[in-house]
Parts: sequence; structure tokens; C-alpha cells
Amino acid sequence: MNPTRRTVLLAATAAALLPTLPAKAAAATTLQPYATYWYPDSLPSGSPGAGITWRSLKAWRAADDADLVFNASSVPLAARFTPTPANTTARAGQARIQSLVSFGPTSGNPSQGSATSDYYAFGHWAYVDELVFWGGSSGEGLILAPNAPIVDAAHRHGVPVLGNVFLPPVAYGGQLQWTRDLVQRDAAGRYPLAAQLVAVAAAHGFDGWFVNAETGGGDAALGADMLGFVRELKSLAAARGQRVTWYDSMTVNGTVSWQGALNSRNQAFFEAADDMFVDFRWTAAGLASSGTLAQRLGRSRYELWAGVDVEAGGWNTSENWDAIVPADKAHTTSIGLYRPEWTRNHLPPDQRSPEDFHAADDRFWTGRSLDPSRPDGADAWRAPAVSVADRSTVTSVPFASVFNTGHGLRWYEEGVVTSDAAWNHLGLQDRLPSRQWVVRTEGSRPAVSFDFADAWRGGSSVVVSGSVDEPVTVDLYAARLPIGDGTVVELTHRTDAGAVGVELAVATAEPGAPGATPPYVHLPVTTGEGWHTSTVRLTGLSGTVHALGVRLTGSGPLTWRLGSLAVYDTPGTPAAPSGLRVTAASGGDLRLAWNPAPGAVRHYTLHRLLPDGSRRFLGGTCQRAYFVGDLRPEQGELQARLELRAVGELYTSSDPVTVTHPW
Repeated sequence: MNPTRRTVLLAATAAALLPTLPAKAAAATTLQPYATYWYPDSLPSGSPGAGITWRSLKAWRAADDADLVFNASSVPLAARFTPTPANTTARAGQARIQSLVSFGPTSGNPSQGSATSDYYAFGHWAYVDELVFWGGSSGEGLILAPNAPIVDAAHRHGVPVLGNVFLPPVAYGGQLQWTRDLVQRDAAGRYPLAAQLVAVAAAHGFDGWFVNAETGGGDAALGADMLGFVRELKSLAAARGQRVTWYDSMTVNGTVSWQGALNSRNQAFFEAADDMFVDFRWTAAGLASSGTLAQRLGRSRYELWAGVDVEAGGWNTSENWDAIVPADKAHTTSIGLYRPEWTRNHLPPDQRSPEDFHAADDRFWTGRSLDPSRPDGADAWRAPAVSVADRSTVTSVPFASVFNTGHGLRWYEEGVVTSDAAWNHLGLQDRLPSRQWVVRTEGSRPAVSFDFADAWRGGSSVVVSGSVDEPVTVDLYAARLPIGDGTVVELTHRTDAGAVGVELAVATAEPGAPGATPPYVHLPVTTGEGWHTSTVRLTGLSGTVHALGVRLTGSGPLTWRLGSLAVYDTPGTPAAPSGLRVTAASGGDLRLAWNPAPGAVRHYTLHRLLPDGSRRFLGGTCQRAYFVGDLRPEQGELQARLELRAVGELYTSSDPVTVTHPW
């Protein structure tokens, strides 16, 4: 079965099992904001299932969208660069990767994270060029706007995010009327829903649309209307810096026929869009001819994503990799990974800890060796790190990371637990190391991973553990950081077992060849009991930092933890936000809003000040509004007191602004 159809079936079945409840009644029962989804114009007959709201995209107006402030990304798309590849097989400027991911259900997908660590907290952004927010079903909605935390995390790593326009097959509830709705014209001959899609992406802060028209029964007239629609969508999107990807489904004659290639039946759609996802039916010969045709049309062959379905098998998927990314000649096309969140979904529910998830995700993206500088040539799974050069956005100071992956079992602040609740929120994710994990040693190789048992700040830290007999260097960041007279690097770290000597590894030039070690200079780092913050001055160095790492020395078993790394010239503290207010309340469920702090802000944190004077972390967000649910009065408390702070790039916090909520 076509994987897209399988997804429709699952989504439609899930929606059908839900009891029916009028949309207005469902919306009135909660203040919790959710990611938004629509039908193009007309709605299905009957009533939506519980928790589902049927909406018309044609009727949407930003000014009327009460949830928009929760759903709009605030992190701009970062520029990225390509360092010298970590190995001799990865290529720069050839195959790219598009990732089609369902982060949650179409309906009921919280706007700003939730109270569980069981989440696809993706962190290998360095290998991805485009993320598609996959989803949609005939019983819920067909057009999906990605929620803000995903866009914020992707943008921080330089990855554009596309919303999804999904017109499902008739067999799974698709109605040809929805296709006709999408491509309807106004009296002037324009396509009003093309303008609506561009307006939605602009208002929400994401980067364009993935268009997948799989509803059969069309004719040549509908094919012409769809082509005109895509052309207008692309023209309007380009004017706003947005992109359009076309899925190889509908052909120019209006029928749905997956080609598995670029050919005369879908060429016009490819020419109308920025790129095309080639259906999974491709063959080696078909991909080769597709790349040749793309170039003959004056386009790059790497604007074709060859679909690889990993939803069911993950790294056990059998694929003809040499047809896409041959090792002995130029890559044929780019790669379209369909549903790589398998790395989470295949785990049994009782084994979906953050550690289990990241171990699986490392195996998928890095390969069996778990080290992108040392690919395992015998591994049948050709991990992205084997073929695709990694990228980085670490280009300016101040820069800091507390190695927060965007989910955790608790929340830590300066090594102290300030919330013992599990959580996820990708908008709080740091710029993570792009090469997870390059370990350079002449001796025994220790394990390196994100760890969730303790952290300096956020929910995770980096742990190096194992028995060592030679110095061990762990690459952390490829960078382009200017070195000034007062530039310092600050590390907060802790030795949990063994005797460990620590040095900062700094390279001011690129390695001489792919796979070579950066030309590191090693600078001593002070150590101490417990969490210890060391400040290392880059005295004597000049130019640009190209790579940052740590070198550890010891003998025998050791466990060493890195909680924070920061590079800056002068420290700074952000200004405070203002106007914190409760905009809606229902019992212990509150919607909050505020005026953003002036100047640069990484995110905001919300705490509750308890009667005993302690603070409890409630959540954080990059937006200027936040929902907090299920607050309950403490004993003897007449009102809840909430504190909001702006957090800067160096994780310094502003003074608080407060609001109270009477019980």
C-alpha cells in the first residue's frame, strides 16, 4: 500500500473511533490552544468527533484567530554553513534531505508542548534541509499549520518548515469537492486559497507548503486548475520568502497516478514548484532519467526528493541506496525520508524514555558506529551522516548551549530541580551539536550521549562515560565565531566518577581534508567539586573559532558531565517583559499574555512563587503568550502568584514581572 494511503487510513480510523461532539461544545470545554488545521472551504457532513474543530481555510482571518499568538513562531530562520565534512564519504552541495514527520495527531496537538517526555524531540537538524509537518485526515482536517515549538527549533538550526496540504484518496474519505475548493477561482481569475495559504504561513512564521493531491476522479480541467493554483501559490510564496514542494501524485491530466519519476506527466508541476517529492515507486533508471530531465529544464537534480519509506522499518529498511547516493559518483537526487519518527514510535511504551529515544535516533541518523567521523561500511543502513555533510548555525557571539534537547523528566536551574514534572517543548531546545557523537582517541572509546538524570539547566546534559586509557576529544560544535580581545569560553561541568583532567579544544581553522581532526589548541579548564563553572580566555588566539570540543584525560572508568557551554565577549542581562496579564481563566487553566521584552530574548520562563518562598517552574516559551493548566491552590493560599522572566542567549534572566490569580 502506498505509505501516504496508509497514513490516511490510520488517521481516518482514529477519527472515526472518537465519539461525536459539536465543534463549538468541544472548543468551549478547554482553554488549551492547539495547532491549527482546516478544510479548504466546504466541511464534511455531520458533526466532528470529540476534540475536533472543523474550520474553513477560506474563512480564516488572522485577526479572528484567538490561538494565533500561541501558534506563531518567533525564531527567524538562521543562516547555516557547511564545515569540512566529518568523514570522507559525506558530500557537500549534492543530495539533501527532506523529512516528513508527524509530530502528533492532526487534532489535539498542543500548541506549546505538554506534560510528557515521550515525544519526538528531534535533534539531528544538521542533516535536514526541509521539514514537512506531516498529517491530515478526512475526519479532522486537510491543511495543517505546524505548531510554534517545532518551527522555532528548526529555525534555530537553519531548517525551513513546511505546512501540509493533504487531499486524501477517495478510499479513505477524500472528496473531490475539497480539491475543487482548493483550486477555486474568484471573479478576477485568481486563486483565493493560494493567497490564504501564504497568509497563514506568514502569520504563523513558517516557510511554505507541501502540496499532496491524492483524491482521484479528476479530469484535464481540474489538472489545469491545479497547475494554475500551484503556479500562483509559488509566485505569492516566493514574494514572502516561502517555498512550495509538490508531491508526485496528481498528473497534468487531473488523474492521480504516482509516477515514481519526473516525466512528462508531472513535469509541469515540478516546474511550477520549488521541488518535488518523488513517490516511492522509483527505480534506479527512473531516478537517473529524472535527474537528467531536471537539469535539462535548468533545474538542479537535487530539487527532487527520492522517497524512502521508513515508517515501518526505520534503519531496517531495505533500500537501493546506490540509486540515490552512490559512493563512487555524484549523487543522483536528494532523499525524502517518510516518517523517521519511527525512532520513537517503534519503541515499546515502557521503553520510550528520553535516553531510549535518543539512542535510537543516533543509530538512525549517524549509523551503527554511532560516530559520524567513522562510518561503518558494513552497515546495510546508509545513515544520513554517511552521505550528507552536516551544517551549523553557530556563527555569532554570544552563543550558549545547556544541551537542552526539548524534553525531559524534570526541569533544572543551576543544578537544582525546580519542577519534577516530565515535559516537552521543542522551542526550548538548544542549538545542539551537529555531529552526535564524534569521539577522537587512540585508546578505548567512551560512550557519549544526552543524559536526563541530571542537568545544569533545562532537562538534559551531555555525559561521557566509560573506561579510558588515552586522551579523549569530543567534538561539540562546528562554528564560525569571531575572536575578540575579550572573548571567553565558559563551561559548567561535573565529574561524577573517576579522576578527569579537562581541557577546552579550540580550532581556528578547518581540518586539512574531510574526516581529518580539526587543528585543535588545548586550553586548561579548572575543576572542582560538584557543578563547577570554568572561564577560559582565548588569549593568544585570533581570527575565527572553527570548532569547539573538550579533551578529557584519565585512567580507568570515568563519568563526566557537561551542563553548559557559552562563548561571549561581554556578559549581558535581558530587559524584563511587561504587562503580564491573565487573558482567560477557567478554574486552574489560564491563558497568559505579555508585552515582549525589548532587545534580544531567547525565550521566557514562567514560575509560580509558592507560599514558602520557593519557586516552581511552570513552563517556558518563545512566544508572548502561554497556557498553563491545572493549577491548584496551595494550603492557605488565596491567590496564585506567577512570575515571568526574559531569558537571554547566555541564559541570564531578567527581573520578574508578576501577576496574581485569585482562587
